Amino acid sequence: MASQGPAAAPALRTIDAMSTASTPAPTTAGEIVDEFLRLVMIPDPDAARRYTAPGLRITFTGKRPMKDPADTTAFNKARYRWVKKRIERTETVTATRLSNGAAPEDGDVVYSLGTLFGEWPDGTPFEGNRYVDRYVVKDGLIMQMDVWNDSAEWLLVRAGLAKP
Repeated sequence: MASQGPAAAPALRTIDAMSTASTPAPTTAGEIVDEFLRLVMIPDPDAARRYTAPGLRITFTGKRPMKDPADTTAFNKARYRWVKKRIERTETVTATRLSNGAAPEDGDVVYSLGTLFGEWPDGTPFEGNRYVDRYVVKDGLIMQMDVWNDSAEWLLVRAGLAKP
């Protein structure tokens, strides 16, 4: 498994959603995912869409099927007053060529791991909410996105339905 970013004790990266600095276009699968996340957390689903393939398949928390970055933005808008990500690391499992030299059917698999921070709809702040996102990237486009995080557990605790 090839890993992108520092190997030991990586610094946490908060997605700088408001950055307007000109940066080179992402070229690796990990860079594509990081830029997609930066855009989707602004939120700017229209700009994020340029990194997605036609027929994008999204499975969001709770096994919710979605088809477009705007769907995730709408879900987050209903669940949080605002939310951002602190990326702890981005890991890429690079697809290998088949024995006949052809590209594999699936693409590279990229994992983004870290924590969420923000505010619940009532304005209560939170941080340290773990997340794992899994992406399949092929030919420079995100084909599949799977999202998991602890928000539902945290909401159960807030409602008194689970113990911390």
